[in-house]
Amino acid sequence: MSNGLVNAALIGAATANDIKLHRLAILMEPERGNPQEVEGVLNPAAARGPDGKLYLFPRLVAKDNYSRIGIVRVVFNETGDPVGVERLGIALEPEADYERRPNGGGGCEDPRISYVEPLRRYIMTYTAFSSDGPRIAMAESKDLFIWKRLGLATYAHWHGIELGNIDDKDASIFPLAIPNSLGTLELGMLHRPLFPGTRPEETCRRPAVRKVDLDRESIWISYCPAAFANREPDRLARFTSHHRLATPVSPWERLKIGAGTPPILTRHGWLIVYHGVSEAAHTGSSSEHPLCYSAGVMVLSEQHPRVIRYRSKEPVLSPLLSQEKDGAVANVVFPTGIDRRDDLGTLDRFDVYYGMADYRIGVARLNLPDHLPAGINTDPPEA
Repeated sequence: MSNGLVNAALIGAATANDIKLHRLAILMEPERGNPQEVEGVLNPAAARGPDGKLYLFPRLVAKDNYSRIGIVRVVFNETGDPVGVERLGIALEPEADYERRPNGGGGCEDPRISYVEPLRRYIMTYTAFSSDGPRIAMAESKDLFIWKRLGLATYAHWHGIELGNIDDKDASIFPLAIPNSLGTLELGMLHRPLFPGTRPEETCRRPAVRKVDLDRESIWISYCPAAFANREPDRLARFTSHHRLATPVSPWERLKIGAGTPPILTRHGWLIVYHGVSEAAHTGSSSEHPLCYSAGVMVLSEQHPRVIRYRSKEPVLSPLLSQEKDGAVANVVFPTGIDRRDDLGTLDRFDVYYGMADYRIGVARLNLPDHLPAGINTDPPEA
């Protein structure tokens, strides 16, 4: 992206205590002639390797929406801004039963990666797409290059509902143990169960003023008590308690919210960049209401991550560039990867990697202010 495009894409004039994302570059597009990327490269995980270099794990989409998870190394310019990538291969492709469909289709989609310090492992959460629908799958690695599948996440019953039979997406793992509702330290995972009737394609048909089901239209935290029992990840995928974290509260996210980047600890608490969905401006080109995916920021309490300390009143990034408005899915910015720029000595700078219209990958800069600004009032966590 040229400097002119970057300047044109800045959203507002940020003050010292604003939280905004400022676009840096269009980082990755489908490689011409590469059949693995013919339908898009998007929604990458981001992680620093043992060598200190930054690696992205984009979803690579082949014909008929057949998705693999690739590996690329990020290239930086002399000022430290990301400007491109070097392709290195494939991390995961559909091989397990829970990643494949009988017709030969399938998918390993939309990964997030956290280095979980108590386990001394990188843990990847991703969407496995089989004939059963989307489910959360997990894998672990010591070096980011060799990945071992841990299977599908499984859940204890919740109010008589078998959560394992519910579609699920947008999962990410906390890098440290966090307290559950009783104060016991456990492995925490953010995720977004897709209960019937809660997809934006369904909720957009409802009136502008509608009752939100606080339990079912939510980002959740689920807890795994056995993850740290022997400091090995072999018992990682069983989650036994679940709590609502956040529901749609603002017009820009009224149809749905979902977890985005993995939680990263900052001076203010756990930072996540999440997505919200609303109706896009009607263009008259279709009788259907197009959807608009934007990005917002939440900061969770370090001591009690179920408590939201800050939440964006307005989106910090919305589709503005033509590459965000037009693609495989129109009007989408979808944050999935985050990199704290410790390498530059700037602990309050974060680079956020996001999908652009489900076809390309962009990167934007987030500078954390000295003090959290006033956020929106939010619903309290589940009692």
